[in-house]
Amino acid sequence: MDTHDAADPGGSAEDLLPAHIAEHFGTAGTGTAFLNTGTYGLPPLAAHEEVLRAERDRAAGRLDLSVLDEAVSASRSAFAELMGLTPERVAVGSQASQFVGLAAASLPDGAEVVAVEGDFSSLLFPLLAQRERGVSVRLVPLADLAAAVRPTTDLVAVSAVQSADGAVAPLEDVLAAAAANGARALVDATQAAGWLPMPADRIDLLVSCGYKWLLAPRGTCFLAGTPEALADLPPLAAGWYAGAEVWDSVYGGPLRLAADARRLDVSPVWTSWVGQAPALEFIAEVGVAAVHRHNLALAARFRAGLGLERGDSAIVSLALPPGSAERLARAGVITSERAGRVRFCFHLSTTSADVDKAVEAVEEVKASGDAGAGEADESAEAV
Repeated sequence: MDTHDAADPGGSAEDLLPAHIAEHFGTAGTGTAFLNTGTYGLPPLAAHEEVLRAERDRAAGRLDLSVLDEAVSASRSAFAELMGLTPERVAVGSQASQFVGLAAASLPDGAEVVAVEGDFSSLLFPLLAQRERGVSVRLVPLADLAAAVRPTTDLVAVSAVQSADGAVAPLEDVLAAAAANGARALVDATQAAGWLPMPADRIDLLVSCGYKWLLAPRGTCFLAGTPEALADLPPLAAGWYAGAEVWDSVYGGPLRLAADARRLDVSPVWTSWVGQAPALEFIAEVGVAAVHRHNLALAARFRAGLGLERGDSAIVSLALPPGSAERLARAGVITSERAGRVRFCFHLSTTSADVDKAVEAVEEVKASGDAGAGEADESAEAV
């Protein structure tokens, strides 16, 4: 990353991270512009090597379970610190819907939920599935979410950053509306944790998978919250890993769960946590505030290069012709298509050169699409 070259109307050079940060990722020097963190994050090379080492140990029959337990513990502590919480307020699992399902199951019969139309289904489906016992879910536009909360509302659910288009939720307004009406707030931070500063200490329940912006292998997820909200969650999936003393909870009764958020733990996907711990340490060393500035500066450079207004998200969603993600991939720009648009994500591995490559590739796709549309028009006129 050339921080001097990045001094343009789209983003400040002072906001970009030092060049050596991007060198910690496998795309460095390959010519590939990876802009697909919204689908999966690239591991720092050190974290990737830890996973490979664990897999080699497993293949050789030398897997050390104490090392794996330590990776889970270190990840819990690192995530808590990243979010400004204490480890006692963090549970670990493997999927967002698993933890959202606990929150949904804790709602009383006939409860009212307000959520965002078009939000990610792992947040919505567990809530919608409660309709059989009278739980109503009102879906409203993101911009109307805070205003839609009323005294009869029990839960407000929202993704901090929308997966489809990168829209950033007005969390302060939502939290204020929830508190004013006696409702609890459930926030899915999967597309936000790691780059977007959030008031996590004031969020009743916060869920975040680790395989996107937290740069872990797939199979890690966190649940954090206030002590009161966590205490109301039923330990429906309680197993040996939720025990007060994990390795003394492997067999038999009586029920002896941990007294804090660990009572909601689910047995970990071992090697995923081996990769999560060093990835979180890497993010912590850089700092979420610095990552936030960096990501937004790159997104601003991308927007400026395409003549778009500045935004407040590390995700930029563009309306491009169908199949554009495949065409961009052939040009070395890795993106994804979501909700009929192409999604570009800017994170720690992204450089200003990646952004410029993406701008050029998008312009070529747009020009090709315009030409194709013109040819189609001419053919229609000829008929």
